[in-house]
Amino acid sequence: MNSIDKPILYDDTDIARAARCLKAMSHPLRLKILCVLGNESFSVQDIVEQVGTSQSNISQHLAILREKNILGSKKEANRVFYFIDDNRMLQLIQMMRDVFCTKH
Repeated sequence: MNSIDKPILYDDTDIARAARCLKAMSHPLRLKILCVLGNESFSVQDIVEQVGTSQSNISQHLAILREKNILGSKKEANRVFYFIDDNRMLQLIQMMRDVFCTKH
């Protein structure tokens, strides 16, 4: 296949977004939060219990993930629930789980 036959797979906007997401995910605690969330939604307290650090620490990392448009949130009564807001991110998390979190 020559360069004329190759489809355009990426544009600079997609590459920049992917780089921002991967950079945000590269912190071990943020990656752990994303793995905990998977395709579910959890409150901050639920995440704290599963990840095992302080609420203020979790909240800081959740804010970064929201800022990068990786997470969405919804408020129910007095609790805020977080979820992965992008199907591509869900696919990426699942692939990472398959590669790194299963025994071979």
